[in-house]
Parts: sequence; structure tokens; C-alpha cells
Amino acid sequence: MPKTPKTNEPDPRFPNHDPDLPRCGWVPPNDALYCHYHDTEWGRPIRDSKALFSKLIQDGQQAGLAWITILRKRDDLLKAYDGFDPDIVAHYTDADRLRLLDNPGIIRSKLKINATITNAQKYLDMRDAGEDFSDYLWSFVGSAPVQNAWENFSDAPVKTAESEALSKDLKKRGFKFVGPVICYAFMQAVGMVNDHAVGCHAYGACRDRRVV
Repeated sequence: MPKTPKTNEPDPRFPNHDPDLPRCGWVPPNDALYCHYHDTEWGRPIRDSKALFSKLIQDGQQAGLAWITILRKRDDLLKAYDGFDPDIVAHYTDADRLRLLDNPGIIRSKLKINATITNAQKYLDMRDAGEDFSDYLWSFVGSAPVQNAWENFSDAPVKTAESEALSKDLKKRGFKFVGPVICYAFMQAVGMVNDHAVGCHAYGACRDRRVV
């Protein structure tokens, strides 16, 4: 993964980065990587089951860390975990566990590595039982994005009744690193909830976009 420039240096990966574009307050305007994630991914509704699984695992990897840490390691994480493809990860062996623990480019937590493998197995269990992972997740918000209207991003909650219900059900099924705060961050990221501030340039796009 290319070294991420310091936030006060131009990032050649994002030549069209505009630090003055109105964004949510949690986004450092001079961090082109963070801005690109916010501008093009965060809050855009995702409906693909495997893409949702990948995002759920990424948010679980964040536990105890800042999201920018995951974002800067994401390319290495995706490469190390075969794109978080549950069909592959579910069958990881002890050799894979050791390989991941020895990889300095990822989050080398035994708990998170084991949880990722367990979650992939639970994903396959659901699919084998005829449950569509995307339909299951979206059912917790009535199958359509919840449209909020926060003046400031800091007004948004860190968890809701919906994220608590999702967390409780995922845990009952055996999923790990799926607490209600992680679940709400996931719901925000995949567009199940539109928590862009109303003054953010992405608010309208996420409000009007229903399916990816």
C-alpha cells in the first residue's frame, strides 16, 4: 500500500481533491484519503451481500481504533483476507491464522482474526439456510435508508434501537465484534442510515440514492 502523505501534503492519488468542499465535520479537509472515502463511499447504500459482509468486518476491525487506521490499512487488509470473501475466509486454517498474525500491514489481533473467520462461517450458515444477508441486514431499517437531518454530525447518535436490535440478533447467531456502536457505524457507512449533515455536499446524493 502506498505511504499516505501527511495531511498538509498533496496526495498524488487524489489530484482533484478539494479541501473546501462542504463536508461532515468529522472529515479532516486536508486529508485527501479520508475525504475521498467520505465523498465516494460513506453513506452510499450498498445492497450486495458480500460487499456488506466485507464492510461489517472492516468496522469490526476498527474496534478500539480510529477509522483512519483501518482506512490506511484497508488495501493490505483486503489483500490479506482475500477481499473478506466469506466463501474463502470461512475455510481458513491454522496456517492462515499464523500468516495473518505475522502480517505487519494489518491489525494483528488474534481475537479479530478468529472473529473474522467465525463471522464468515456464520455468513455461510445463513446462506445455506436460505437467508439473504443483504435482505436480513436491511430488514432492520424497513428495507430503505433512514433519512436523518442533522445540522451537525455531532448531533448523530452513536447507537440506536435499530443498531441494538441488529447487534443482539447477530450475536445470537454467533457473530463477533458486532456491538451496537459498531453496528451503527456500519449502518451509517453502508447507507442504511443517512447521517451526513444537511450542509454536507453528500447529503442530497445519499438521500436520493436508494440502491447500489
